[in-house]
Amino acid sequence: MSKIALFGATGTIGSRILDEALRRGHQVTAAVRDPAKVTTTSPALTVIYGDVLDPESVAEVAKGQDVVVSAVGGGGGPGHIATIQPAAEALVEGLRLLGGEMPRLIAVGGAGSLRKPDGIQIWDTEGLPIPLLQIMHAHGDALDYYRTVSDIRWTNISPAASIEPGERTGTYRTALDDLIVAEDGSSRISTEDYAVALLDELEQPAHLGERFTVGY
Repeated sequence: MSKIALFGATGTIGSRILDEALRRGHQVTAAVRDPAKVTTTSPALTVIYGDVLDPESVAEVAKGQDVVVSAVGGGGGPGHIATIQPAAEALVEGLRLLGGEMPRLIAVGGAGSLRKPDGIQIWDTEGLPIPLLQIMHAHGDALDYYRTVSDIRWTNISPAASIEPGERTGTYRTALDDLIVAEDGSSRISTEDYAVALLDELEQPAHLGERFTVGY
């Protein structure tokens, strides 16, 4: 059983991560700006105020935890630009304040920087709308930042091209920087199975200091 601090617990992905962590018996501290928005209840869940953009708040939330999970989003494109990379920097700065007692960091990433089978990164696909490109590049900028960090045990997890609520099958495939594509040409993962993959990585670390991706 691990002690997990979770930022973004009320989001589509974060709420599934919360459910999966509680399902596995972990102790979770959900750090949110509005604790009233967390409707899940469990003896293993503590809900507190936390600001992922404030390093001191991050440090306060992370103190005494085994792992910090960031599942924060920013709504549309401009929101992601204002949130994703700044959150990555605040998370790292906050953990550094804890010195040798800093927990591990696992961050939800994006799919835009993954390579398609033709070798082109997803965000270089023609015809993508600007708001979607903004979201993709916000995650890409955060990943570029994480890759400059060597004193934090970080992991960034990119979903498949399509991620949405669905079935929890407990099965998935992994890769590093290449998009996972099924035989029918689709690239997808349910939020539930993404959460399974994230908790598997949390329990059995295999990607310290790197990004990996999950899909069917």
